[in-house]
Amino acid sequence: MGRISFSCLFPAAWHFSLPSQILSRLLLPPFRQLFIVGLLFFLLGTVYLLLVTGKLPANWITKENHFHRHMARVTDVDATDASNPDLNYGLVVDCGSSGSRIYVYCWPSHNGNPRELLDIRQMRDQNRKSVVMKIKPGISKMAQTPEKASDYIYPLLSFAAEHIPKNKHIETPLYILCTAGMRILPESQQEAILEDLRTDIPVHFNFLFSDSHVEVISGKQEGVYAWIGINFVLGKFNHAHNGDAVVEVNVPGSDQQEALVRKRTAGVLDMGGVSTQIAFEVPKTEEVAKNLLAEFNLGCDAHQTDHVYRVYVSTFLGFGGNAARQRYEERLIENTTTRNKLLGQHVGETAESPLPDPCLPADLQDQIGTPEQKLHVLGTGDFDQCRHRLQGFLKLTNETQTSLSGVFKPPIDYNNSQFYGFSEFYYCMEDVLRMGGDYNTSKYAQAAKSYCATQWKTLKERFDSGLYASHADLHRLQYQCFKSAWMYEVLHSGFSFPTDYKNLKTVFLVYDKEVQWTLGAILFRTRFLPLRDIQQESLKGVHSHWRHSFSFVNNHYLFLVCFFIVLLSIILYMLRLRRIHRRAAQHCSPSSVPWLEEGLGSPTLPINL
Repeated sequence: MGRISFSCLFPAAWHFSLPSQILSRLLLPPFRQLFIVGLLFFLLGTVYLLLVTGKLPANWITKENHFHRHMARVTDVDATDASNPDLNYGLVVDCGSSGSRIYVYCWPSHNGNPRELLDIRQMRDQNRKSVVMKIKPGISKMAQTPEKASDYIYPLLSFAAEHIPKNKHIETPLYILCTAGMRILPESQQEAILEDLRTDIPVHFNFLFSDSHVEVISGKQEGVYAWIGINFVLGKFNHAHNGDAVVEVNVPGSDQQEALVRKRTAGVLDMGGVSTQIAFEVPKTEEVAKNLLAEFNLGCDAHQTDHVYRVYVSTFLGFGGNAARQRYEERLIENTTTRNKLLGQHVGETAESPLPDPCLPADLQDQIGTPEQKLHVLGTGDFDQCRHRLQGFLKLTNETQTSLSGVFKPPIDYNNSQFYGFSEFYYCMEDVLRMGGDYNTSKYAQAAKSYCATQWKTLKERFDSGLYASHADLHRLQYQCFKSAWMYEVLHSGFSFPTDYKNLKTVFLVYDKEVQWTLGAILFRTRFLPLRDIQQESLKGVHSHWRHSFSFVNNHYLFLVCFFIVLLSIILYMLRLRRIHRRAAQHCSPSSVPWLEEGLGSPTLPINL
């Protein structure tokens, strides 16, 4: 009785003094279950909302959000675990003008998000070295003996087969892509070489290889692949909404136009032995001829615009470093021969009367031309004069917005752009001058001028002492002066880059990775493979539907639903609590016996069983 009257005097503390039976009534179903379920949903919704807004540590994010850890991907140079059954492999053979090189790539299964690309990287051996092999000369040398093309390429494929698990061979795509060296051959000779490869390779190797996997790619394709490769490694395809740039794209073949906010992509300059390419993204407002424009969807879903790109790309056959030197020498021979005939001179016909050549290092003696038409030359090492001579080989016109050979080039916002230079752009700066990386016009010109003017004897002594890059050879030393001047003129006179341009990097490795157009090639050619992985995962039921069907806005709706469930549960619980409290207060008298009527029993009166 004392306990009951104490509760009436102090109602605020009443529920602390109730018997255990009354407390249990406060937590009876369905209110207890509803409260617990609502609280659980509230906690899950909060955690999920924090995940999608990036408020939790990156290592909490699952593989579906692996781009949050993008820098971990691009800096990953660990040895490849070939025993991992989830790894996939791909091969690309770059059949260039001077040699052929095979690249082995690998990637884990796609994460199931159709808006993300495959995480492709170069395979690395136990010493963390890239699995790459190169042979010389170029496959174009098989023009007269096309039946030997498969024998020529056999060592490369054998090398790759040793590094890829045998059970993976049958599902490993193999692409053999030939570039400028093959493009200059007659079509009949090209086809004879390709047909030998199509016929013989499947006999000796079990790779995934079809007739369409071997071809001579166009300069436009090569430029696009180079553009894809560098931007992938740089993480430019991670379209974080960070306000870097607004790029307008529309799906090819669709009238729908969408504006996307994504990172500004980098442009590409690539100079090989035979050709030179330039590629950079242009807005849809810029009119470009179709033959100079590549518009493509790099994603696996054709209905998504996340990875639709509009890239200006132009290739210039004959404007590579070696091809330019050959054209230059042919012009020297032609002009000198004509002049000698007109003036009755014998310049260049013997070593005692050589023809001065400002594009060779000082005092370097060389012979150019064929045995039937040979010319002796002597280097004078004049960088500026060499540049002046080379301007005529650019085939420039007086029309605005044009570049090499008078080809149209869209305007570039040089104050808001970034370019990467590969191959000869890098070799010219690094192999001998040892200044690869950030390009500085004045420093580069001064270093090249100094090199050209140095006596050949001195340069040779430096070479023997190992002062130049390990892969630099005598051929590089002989033609470094010419190629330095050619690169300078192509960049500034041909492509019209201002001499104070600060955003050009000449590179061979990016994040310790060798970036070649072959990476872009396999990314583009395997872009539909994620659909296979997504379908397989759907059949297994691994990925739940809501993970990919809800948009970011819907995630907020999910949070609000959870919140209102919890709020409703609390309100109902409080109403129940208030009703019990009132009922107890109404019967707070000594004569009341509602405890027996409620079936709970009185704490002060005995209950007869």
